[in-house]
Amino acid sequence: MSTQSVTLQLSDGLLQRARVAAATLQRPLEDVLTATLAAALPEVQDAPVDMRAELARMTWLSDEDLWIIARGAMSGGDQEQLRYLSELQSQRALTDDEAAQLDALRRAYGQATLRKARAFALLSLRGGRPLLAEN
Repeated sequence: MSTQSVTLQLSDGLLQRARVAAATLQRPLEDVLTATLAAALPEVQDAPVDMRAELARMTWLSDEDLWIIARGAMSGGDQEQLRYLSELQSQRALTDDEAAQLDALRRAYGQATLRKARAFALLSLRGGRPLLAEN
């Protein structure tokens, strides 16, 4: 992997936070900044094509918007239908309509899970503290 040098202008507060993190982790400042950038600007090639841009844009959402995504949930009706169709599938072959609905619900669930994971990752990076203890 090739690397290139970049000069950044950082606020005193941000630079201090990076230095504290580097000292705490006993890692070079450059490693901490590189890892932080890698986490904030993730490789999205493994994500579904229709979600790549959305996941990348989440980096610039406000904390409030990220919390809304992180705390979001599939509607109760959709959850119940997903559960029902999954159980039904284990009992008999689904009709074409049922199979299409199950596929759509599974896809929606997977997309919501990716959004939530990305939101929690970004909030964790921004806050520098465990988030699950706050919920």
